[in-house]
Amino acid sequence: MGGFLLAPKRKFRLETERMVLRLPEHADYRGWSALRAASAAFLTPWEPTWAEDHLYRRAFTGRVQWAQRVRTQGTGLPLFLIRRQDSQLLGAITLDNIRRGPAQSGTVGYWIGQPFARNGYMREALRALVHHAFSELDLSRIEAACLPENAASRAVLEKSGFKYEGVAQSYLQINGRWRNHVLYANLRGDRRGRTDVG
Repeated sequence: MGGFLLAPKRKFRLETERMVLRLPEHADYRGWSALRAASAAFLTPWEPTWAEDHLYRRAFTGRVQWAQRVRTQGTGLPLFLIRRQDSQLLGAITLDNIRRGPAQSGTVGYWIGQPFARNGYMREALRALVHHAFSELDLSRIEAACLPENAASRAVLEKSGFKYEGVAQSYLQINGRWRNHVLYANLRGDRRGRTDVG
C-alpha cells in the first residue's frame, strides 16, 4: 500500500533536519554494539532482558535480516537514527506489528544511546516516522507503550502528539519481570483534544 512494498534493492530513507533514518546494515555492527554496550546501564531498566549473545555479530546479522524481511512484507519498519553531520549511530526506532484491514495501525518502539539522550533526536525521529506512517503507509493509528516511571519516554510521546489512553497490566516482560505499561496512541486527524495523564 502506498509504495510500502518496494523492490529489495531500493534503499529506504527518511530524512529529518539532523538525521537520516534507514534500515540497519551489516556494516553498522561495530557502532551498534559499542553504543549498546556503553549504554547498557541506561537502557536495561526499560528493555526486555538481553540474550547472552545480544551484542554478538551473529545476533546482529539476524537483526539486519529480520529488518529487511519485515519491511519487504510490510509488517514492520525498523530504522537506525544516523546523525547527518558525522554518520554517528544515535539509536533506533521501529514501527512494528503493522496491521491492515479495519485496523490500519502499528506499534512504535525506540531506544537512544545514553550520550545522545535529551537532545530531541528521538522526538525528531518519532515525528518523521509517524508522518510517514500516516501519509505514505495509510495507517490510522500508531500505538506506543512505556513503563509508568519512564518520564523521559512519556515526555517524548506527549510532545510528539501521542495521547495517554490507559494502563495495560503485565503488558511486557522488562528486565526479567512482567510489568504494567502506560499506553499512548497517535491518531491521524486526531480530534480528541488533550487527554489527561493519570
